[in-house]
Amino acid sequence: MDILICRIKSLMMIVLAVPETKLLLREEARPLKTTQQTNANANGGSTSPIPPAPRSGKLPPMSSDLNKNQTEEILNAILPPREWAESGQLWIQQVSSTPATRLDVVNLQEQLDMRLQQRQARETGICPVRRELYSQCFDELIRQVTINCAERGLLLLRVRDEIRMTIAAYQTLYESSVAFGMRKALQAEQGKSDMEKKIEELEDDKRDLERQVNELKAKCEAIEKREAERRAIEEKKHAEELQFLKRANQQLKTQLEGIIAPAKK
Repeated sequence: MDILICRIKSLMMIVLAVPETKLLLREEARPLKTTQQTNANANGGSTSPIPPAPRSGKLPPMSSDLNKNQTEEILNAILPPREWAESGQLWIQQVSSTPATRLDVVNLQEQLDMRLQQRQARETGICPVRRELYSQCFDELIRQVTINCAERGLLLLRVRDEIRMTIAAYQTLYESSVAFGMRKALQAEQGKSDMEKKIEELEDDKRDLERQVNELKAKCEAIEKREAERRAIEEKKHAEELQFLKRANQQLKTQLEGIIAPAKK
């Protein structure tokens, strides 16, 4: 597969060529710089000699190309280049090392506002779209600051990583709390179903006991009624026997008096 490394200067061309690219970060595709090493030939030849270091104690001033190379290395370390294959060709995209002007910052702000409106990001609350766009804007600011001062850019990188780590910690805490809440809700739902089942069983037992109570009451009333009737019959029989005995006693008493009275005369 052929490797094509092309320089793309326009941001719109990059957006059209690469899907899911960062829209607010200035990037450009540039050729890789490679160096050819000359090996020693079979006859004992060697490479060109390395120039000796200067004898003076002072270091030579750094050239603009060296500063630019260091800046590009730092930018590539902060924002790694992207690689993708398209139409059988390998494309490499790196962030731009061109210093930003005041107009670029104004355009960045306008682009941010436009992207927020186009993607309908929420102004308040948790919004992944707003977070993504502001993260891209912050990366672009880091790029601009790093070009002017690498140390300040690295410090901003630490700040960005700390913010992301804090947000990730809060996100993990939120997910764990949601999982805990869901687990408690499921347990409560399961406990609720168990309690409802137990309540139904208790209600069934209550109905059975009420039915038994009603049966016992009816049986008790029947026994009381039967005993009352039997007692009434026995009382009536006892009263009749008592009357009979009283009459018999009276007759015997009359007869006895009739027998005793002539004997006295």
